[in-house]
Amino acid sequence: MSEYDYDLFVIGAGSGGVRLSRIASGLGAKVAVAEDRYMGGTCVNVGCVPKKLFVYSSHIEEDLEDGAGFGWTNSGTLNFDWNKLRDNKTHEISRLNGIYNNLLEGAGVTVHSGRARFVDHHTVSVGDTTYTAKYIAVATGSWPFIPQFEGSEHAVTSNEFFFLPRLPKSAIVLGGGYIAVELAGILNGLGVDTTLIYRGDLFLRGFDEDVRAFAKNEIEKKGVKLVFNNNIRSVTKVSDGFNVSLEDDSSVNTGLVLAATGRKAHTQDIGIENTDIALNKAGNIEVDSNFATSVKNIFAVGDVKGDYQLTPVALAEGMALARNLFNDQPINMDYDNIPTAVFCQPTIGTVGLTETQARERFGDIDVYKSDFKPMKHTLSGRDERTFMKLIVDVNTDRVVGAHMVGPEAGEIMQGVAIAIKAGATKAHFDETIGIHPTAAEEFVTMREPI
Repeated sequence: MSEYDYDLFVIGAGSGGVRLSRIASGLGAKVAVAEDRYMGGTCVNVGCVPKKLFVYSSHIEEDLEDGAGFGWTNSGTLNFDWNKLRDNKTHEISRLNGIYNNLLEGAGVTVHSGRARFVDHHTVSVGDTTYTAKYIAVATGSWPFIPQFEGSEHAVTSNEFFFLPRLPKSAIVLGGGYIAVELAGILNGLGVDTTLIYRGDLFLRGFDEDVRAFAKNEIEKKGVKLVFNNNIRSVTKVSDGFNVSLEDDSSVNTGLVLAATGRKAHTQDIGIENTDIALNKAGNIEVDSNFATSVKNIFAVGDVKGDYQLTPVALAEGMALARNLFNDQPINMDYDNIPTAVFCQPTIGTVGLTETQARERFGDIDVYKSDFKPMKHTLSGRDERTFMKLIVDVNTDRVVGAHMVGPEAGEIMQGVAIAIKAGATKAHFDETIGIHPTAAEEFVTMREPI
């Protein structure tokens, strides 16, 4: 009989924690997971899933307008019901919560509802009950961060955004990362007078410079007001909303202040002070290449490590850790060429190196670009363009970066990512027959480097 109640106790039932628990249990381990908020974590509840549903909704008015060029007219009155969107979304998320719970229980995982806290290196408490485990894994994810300014308590985050009691007529979105850009696009698409404020010169730092500049132009065309090199100094509650004072001494009234200013590791109130787990200066849990913390039997996966805050990465890490602990399978996580998408409007899809990164790594590169009006808009009349870019290492002919701004960029980039991960060369791209007529075929027809 084991000296512990469980072989593995997982704190947090988000993407990484659920995958880790299920795989470990399937490999014969006795596993428990504790979750005190909602099954599925950030992605399912206040992240990827509701965001994408809201993005779909925010496109509809524009799609209906585009229909006029194709012979479709709408003589009736178009009305948007925020409550219906919000509540239908919540109903769908509740369904997914149940699915996650059933997946865990069906895999033989014991689910504890409540916050788990470390008592010592092998013991956690949930409520008034303590449990021991040979291994403990922290998969508590990340939490929105609001910078401190006068009146910052009036700002909401992405956590609250998906449950707003009413849709405001105007909104200020603070931040320059992908979450800020995405939520600003949603609000704008739903008819809200939206201003995005970012303290830097240009949003989406870390993305390819051409992508950033192109996205800026297209987002402004959609109607989002972009304010750079500025920041919020204070927020004051007024009768019809909030008065926001900016660092350039200007001020504006708005119905909503939404802070999308980053996320930090969610390590609060899990008893980490009762352990010797090391945190870095940013408050993230430090791990080695096998996801082990400074305590050899305690591990961490997903956003709580603070590096790649992406759902598919957390899933891969959870699976790799389970197989390592209970099937002696080495962990060989490969973080190169992780594809990602920003569901702004139009969408950004990217994989591999930016042009700047490629020049620093390889020196001699070829760059291919294409900027065109999508076929749909030849009849819709909308002033929207698509941008594509390939970056090639001249010495090997390998495609080391691919970037796109345009409709369905995320869907298109997933296939391109497979090719780049497999080491495809520019010759392979050139030899591939395109699917016509599509925007995606442009990736295999760009012949002349810039």
